[in-house]
Amino acid sequence: MSKGFLVSIEGPEGAGKTSVLEAILPILKEKDIDFLTTREPGGVLIGEKIREVILDPNHTQMDSKTELLLYIASRRQHLVEKVLPALAAGKLVIMDRFIDSSVAYQGFGRGLDIDAVNWLNQFATDGLKPDLTLYFDIEVEKGLERIAANSSREVNRLDLEGLEMHRKVRQGYLSLLEKEGNRIEKIDASLPLDQVIEKTKQVLFDRMGLTR
Repeated sequence: MSKGFLVSIEGPEGAGKTSVLEAILPILKEKDIDFLTTREPGGVLIGEKIREVILDPNHTQMDSKTELLLYIASRRQHLVEKVLPALAAGKLVIMDRFIDSSVAYQGFGRGLDIDAVNWLNQFATDGLKPDLTLYFDIEVEKGLERIAANSSREVNRLDLEGLEMHRKVRQGYLSLLEKEGNRIEKIDASLPLDQVIEKTKQVLFDRMGLTR
């Protein structure tokens, strides 16, 4: 690739993003694609420190605006330290969550002003948006059932939220999909894992102009 290509992976809790990503990476290696995977919040030392604060189950008293601002701070540091240099080097960058998470979780889920969330995203990223967003969609109840069945998964503060919060988050993602369908590709995450992986591979390779 002559320039970098930015992909974000989004979805409600239990959508299986991580499992799909783990399956896709060996395929990218086989094709000799220069790529970087990273996550939000986190990705760099400062970002990981902020992640610990945000997701700590003991921090249930955290105010919604505090939560949003912590995410935004982590996002900025992550971008300038890791993501932007990788894109400048021509790499495929795959981010586990990015700007859409703030809209879905803090905007729709927490009920914060969507325009304010969008402004903060713009401020933190200087207007950078993914070339492609893979949105893994699943009904909230099924996603939470998966989490409950996975004893090895970390339990974080967001897992302690009620069902209504998670429903609002999913609605936020579906609203974004409706507005930005050219950037966001919906993938049915309720299908068997092998089918989800194949669909993800198909969408990613088609959008990057690669042969499958």
